[in-house]
Amino acid sequence: MRLSKKLKVINDPVYNSVSVPSDLLFDVISHPYFQRLRRITQMGLSYLVYPGAHHTRFHHALGAMHLMQKAIGVLKSKGVAFTEEEEEGLLLAILLHDIGHGPFSHALEYKLVPLHHEALTLAYMQALNTVFDKRLTTAISIFKGEHPRTFLNQLVSSQLDVDRLDYLKRDSFYAGVTEGNINAERLINTFAVVDDRLVVEEKAIYSVEKFLMARRFMYWQVYLHKTSIVAELMLSRAIERASELIRTGAELAVEEPLKTFISATNGELSNDKLPSKAMLDAFAQLDDIDILSALKKWAVSEDFVLSFLSSSILNRSLLEVRFSEQPVTTQFYEETCEQVASTFNLSREESAYLVYTGTLWNRAYDASKEPIRILFRDGSVEDFIKASRYLGTPAFLATHEKNYICAPAL
Repeated sequence: MRLSKKLKVINDPVYNSVSVPSDLLFDVISHPYFQRLRRITQMGLSYLVYPGAHHTRFHHALGAMHLMQKAIGVLKSKGVAFTEEEEEGLLLAILLHDIGHGPFSHALEYKLVPLHHEALTLAYMQALNTVFDKRLTTAISIFKGEHPRTFLNQLVSSQLDVDRLDYLKRDSFYAGVTEGNINAERLINTFAVVDDRLVVEEKAIYSVEKFLMARRFMYWQVYLHKTSIVAELMLSRAIERASELIRTGAELAVEEPLKTFISATNGELSNDKLPSKAMLDAFAQLDDIDILSALKKWAVSEDFVLSFLSSSILNRSLLEVRFSEQPVTTQFYEETCEQVASTFNLSREESAYLVYTGTLWNRAYDASKEPIRILFRDGSVEDFIKASRYLGTPAFLATHEKNYICAPAL
């Protein structure tokens, strides 16, 4: 890869420093589409549980790029050949893999636009490809999982990819928990390629086991923490309520660009076609600050439901969460809604904004997806699940579920 005339070294609390190895990467990072990630919280509303978890998608993207540089270096040292285009494509793909996230990351998935964040990511990458004279074409191919060299795709998206290695280590660091503190560098140092597929050397099998269990523990301890979940559900319902009020003609304080995305459904946006540049530009103006500003205005709204949800999020006075082994019955849900409606003098429809049910689930390893492959000293390659003879497969393959109901404490 060509040395950058704009070579920058960025301080990072997890890896000490992150370098930007090419002019193109530097220019992409400098683009407003990417700079917006400074204002998108990596872990949604998890800071209501873990006060230090205020890091952003910008932090994570740079950290993932740093680990990808390490992975490329390790594989090259083991005789894996890369073209300059492939190296830069890998770094661009991992740098931009989250650029489509909306405010508070997963908390408002589908609520502001009817698209998954990966569809928006692809749209932004294609827009940037136009800006940078088609130099992101390889990165787009890798991001879509369509590059003919399979291991390139796996480095960006698989059950043991660079994305996961960074977010587990980074999120546990900022949250102040030990569950996700994996040895990412150790795992990367054991990467290899066999038959064009990514493998991990046998000596790292314990590190793979720790990685998978760390991911499982992080989901239950941090990502699926009941307080984070109920806060994000309440935020989602606040957006829904604001949208409903606007559609019915109510006067509601909403500033641009948020108003663009909650005032009406936009027929231009669907999963079978990418949004226009104008829509991408508008969405790129939207971030956590807009949502928090709206919540502060809505906290004094004349609408009780919107005011209740907004002020509760801002003041961390959240709904009560109860877990059960069995799914919540329709009868119990309806009884709870009726009780809430009676207590707060709401209609049955309005009470549904304050009562939620669902199921949280987590699985460390998905046997139906592309497996993690272990390379043994004799040159044989085996699926991790068959190679792991110590903890046993149930610890990794079992799906763990928690059923919940959220409602005001009555």
